[in-house]
Amino acid sequence: MTTESAPAPHHTRHPVAVPAPATPLRAPRRAAHRHRTAPHTRPGLRAARRLGPAVGLCAADVFALAGTVALIPPLPWPVAALVWAAALQPVLHVCRGLNRPSLSPSALADVPVLAVLALVQWLVLSEALAAYDPQHAVAWRTVLLAVLIQTLLCCGARALVYAVRRRRGARRPQSVLVVGTGAVAHQVTVALLERPRYGMRPVGRIGTTDADTLPQLTTVEDVSRAVVQNDVRHAVFTRQPGADHESSALIALFAAHGCRLWLVDGGAAVGNLWRCVAGRDHLWGFSVQPLRAGLHRPVARAVKRAIDIVLAGAALVVAAPVLAVCALAVRLSDGPGVIFRQERIGLDGHPFTLLKFRTLAPADDHESATLWNIAYDRRMSATGSVLRRTSLDELPQLWNVVRGDMSLVGPRPERPYYVGKFSHAHPGYQARHRMPVGLTGLAQVHGLRGDTSIEERARFDNHYIDTWSPWQDVCIMARTAATLFRLGGS
Repeated sequence: MTTESAPAPHHTRHPVAVPAPATPLRAPRRAAHRHRTAPHTRPGLRAARRLGPAVGLCAADVFALAGTVALIPPLPWPVAALVWAAALQPVLHVCRGLNRPSLSPSALADVPVLAVLALVQWLVLSEALAAYDPQHAVAWRTVLLAVLIQTLLCCGARALVYAVRRRRGARRPQSVLVVGTGAVAHQVTVALLERPRYGMRPVGRIGTTDADTLPQLTTVEDVSRAVVQNDVRHAVFTRQPGADHESSALIALFAAHGCRLWLVDGGAAVGNLWRCVAGRDHLWGFSVQPLRAGLHRPVARAVKRAIDIVLAGAALVVAAPVLAVCALAVRLSDGPGVIFRQERIGLDGHPFTLLKFRTLAPADDHESATLWNIAYDRRMSATGSVLRRTSLDELPQLWNVVRGDMSLVGPRPERPYYVGKFSHAHPGYQARHRMPVGLTGLAQVHGLRGDTSIEERARFDNHYIDTWSPWQDVCIMARTAATLFRLGGS
């Protein structure tokens, strides 16, 4: 035994480093029989795992509402109104993020938000019913009493749910992998090993070369094997994942197995304590937040695909007259061959045929594959120039969206020649292909089209992928529609 690993005498006054105890890489008890089947083959179990914590909190909220109705004086409201109140409450809590998973939940920290949402809930209901029928009007004192009782009951019920969750997590900790290097990763590992309140048991470290008692996982294959064998449920990142292919593959692997992803801020452990008191989640003083897996989530992919089909199909119907006029103009101006077809690279590097209205006939296949920009090509007719400046030449790509080759919003597709060239020159460029390419994207609405920086385009595209949400797609499409009248096609 070395002096570094020897326990300190009880009488010493000097702090000593506590090493992380050895943790073998093996499947947790009670779950050993599950490692034979990959988690991604059991979507029902994965969904139940992710929804489990929220179900308990929803039950606590319903209990609080029922207790409020039972304790306050009888309300002159029909039963249907109380049913609407019960339906409105979880919607408000979900929108505010009160049911999101947390490592250090605090019922007291939730009190201000619970009180405000309860006030909104009861005010909306009382005002709506009073406007509908004055006999259902309720005094302000009754509304404030209902808010107070519901907040107290909700806080107490949530505190009970949190206590039960911590106790159950201490008895049956879930396997976790720690991603990162240096002192922060080691401190996070030690904190998880020594404090069962978090309900996590580290079974390996990823991306570290430091001496450690935990198994070191250096390849994606090692991580995949460890996730399956140990039924890993969480991954804690001690650094922001990059846009490189390895980080993307790692996040995709975790998401495919239904793991929750967490990002730890290693700035200052003690300084973050005030944040956790104010309601921010923390892991033993380190600020922590959920790390989104972007479109690696199956539900997110399904939602995005549904939006694409509905909107692209509707746009094709609405734009049919415009498509007909554009096709006729191209035919009369430039002759036969209205649609121009070109090979582009889409999701996961797979090629597809992109459709556009022909604005310029290339001299040969080589020119079509390698000519960078034809915006100022003198061979272009007046019709082609108008189509390009108004971006109307892109309208046939709505059919690519309906077919599934593209999405409405995503990184713009490029030709194979330039994909290979840019991937070697810019490390983050290849990572753009981890989601479907799109008609427009975050880079395009920031003016990055035509002869602009490829590195900046890749940066915006990867940021979009990492932070994807349906609302972000709506915002990008709205900004794209606003720029169509600026005549800035590339």
